[in-house]
Amino acid sequence: MSTETGLKARIQADIAEAVRSGDELLKSTLRMALAAIMNAEVAGSEAVVLSDDQIVNLLRSESKKRAESAEIYEQAGRTESATKERAEIAIIEKYLPAAMDAAALAAIVAEEVATAAANGQTGPKAMGVVIKGVKERVGASADGAAIAAAVKSALA
Repeated sequence: MSTETGLKARIQADIAEAVRSGDELLKSTLRMALAAIMNAEVAGSEAVVLSDDQIVNLLRSESKKRAESAEIYEQAGRTESATKERAEIAIIEKYLPAAMDAAALAAIVAEEVATAAANGQTGPKAMGVVIKGVKERVGASADGAAIAAAVKSALA
């Protein structure tokens, strides 16, 4: 288990830098991210080393949690807490790949829908096959919810 993925090693190095610079928000956010990665690695029946794509998905999930928390804090009138959550999102997003724009995603979805139709799969029944094909092509550059929404609208 001594092999470190590039993203995990980068986060560890950035934690050390944050400690040296005294940036408490950066340090606590990155420690939280590293803890989530390490928890995911030891979850299950045997320990694994997460790939960069798996870490990106985990960080995306952590970012979504903070967005939901920020929204709840806003509704409760706790703007300081909401601001902190949004600052953590900004830090996490630095480790995520640039998101694919909607037009590029729509083009890939259209190609996968055409491929599924050529194989005799159309309508809502083709959704799983199309989503799988799109995810294989876009990797971590598009969010699963965005992919699902694009495929659903294309098949409707």
